[in-house]
This record gives sequence, C-alpha cells and structure tokens, in this order.
Amino acid sequence: MMIKQIRQVRKKDLVPFDQYSKNRKILRKKLVQFKKNRRIHVGPNATFYFECYETILAQIQEMLYIERGGDNQLKDELIAYNPLIPKGRELVATLMFEIDNQQKRSEFLNKVGGIEKKAFIKIDNEKIKSIPETDVDRTSTEGKASSVQFVHFNFLGGQIRKFKDLKCEIYIGIDHEIYNHMTKILDSTRKALILDFN
Repeated sequence: MMIKQIRQVRKKDLVPFDQYSKNRKILRKKLVQFKKNRRIHVGPNATFYFECYETILAQIQEMLYIERGGDNQLKDELIAYNPLIPKGRELVATLMFEIDNQQKRSEFLNKVGGIEKKAFIKIDNEKIKSIPETDVDRTSTEGKASSVQFVHFNFLGGQIRKFKDLKCEIYIGIDHEIYNHMTKILDSTRKALILDFN
C-alpha cells in the first residue's frame, strides 16, 4: 500500500478507455456505494463530499470519458484533481450548494461570498477551520460564491486521535452569517473518513 503523502493518480492507474466504456455502469454503481458514507448534509442547501484517492481517480476517469480529450486533457485533470487527495493529516471535501430553483440558487450564492472560509470541523472545543483550495478564487469580487467549493481541513495529531475515537463526538458545520448550520458526523461516516489519515 502506498503512503498517503505521496499517493496521486497517475496515467498508469486509469482503466483504458474501451474497458472503462464497457464497464462504466458497473464501475459507477460501485462508486455510488463507496461514496455513500463520505457525504454529509449540513443544513438545507450544503453537502460535503469527502474526497480520497478512489473518488478522484473515478472523477478523472469520468471526465476523460465525457470529454474524450486524451493525454492533453489528462495532464490538466491530474493538475486540477490530484491536490484534492488527502495527504495523511487532512480531510478534503468538495462542498456543494444544491438548490434546484435557479433563481433561488443565484440569490443565495450572491449573499454568501467567502463561505468557503467558514466551514469547520468541531472536536471538543476546538474548531478546525476550512482552508479553500487555491486553484481559482471561488468568491467573485462582487461577493458571489461558487456553488462548488473545494476545502481542506488540516488536523493536528491529537485531533486525529480524537477523530478516530468514536466515543468522542465530532461535528461539521458552516458559520457564515447567512448560512449557519452544524451537524454531528455519524459513526458510519467517521469510519470511512478515518481511512484518509495515516
């Protein structure tokens, strides 16, 4: 098993295009099952999807299938997605704001600029604050947030130990003035996410 600090998706990890096309439905069904315990809803509009090597590999594979850009596209996908694989002392999530009504979604996103810096994981009285991925600025200069955010939660050793101890309650939340919600992380999710740590 590779060490998490250096584990990244490489070209050799990908299923050949023809093979992926043939088995895509089965592979995607397995992925849905795998990701089930890596998803946390916080409030009515926000969902954290926690990433790992397997989810990022699947994402890159799917992007290549949809866009069919070959090796040139692959280079860009690896640069974009490999930083989202946790490196042993962090959790990494895609944070999505999902509102079906387009007008309501736009109104909401116009009010929550900077929300990517307002997510947290709470362990006892400590808050591990989100650090946004720096590939692009996901809050516009006008203060509009993107509906998709990528955030890192960097843990200290003692915080990792507490996260692994299921007797210790852990919460995840967002404390933006417009969107303020928190929820307990279920044991089933904790068990899945514990594997992201060394």
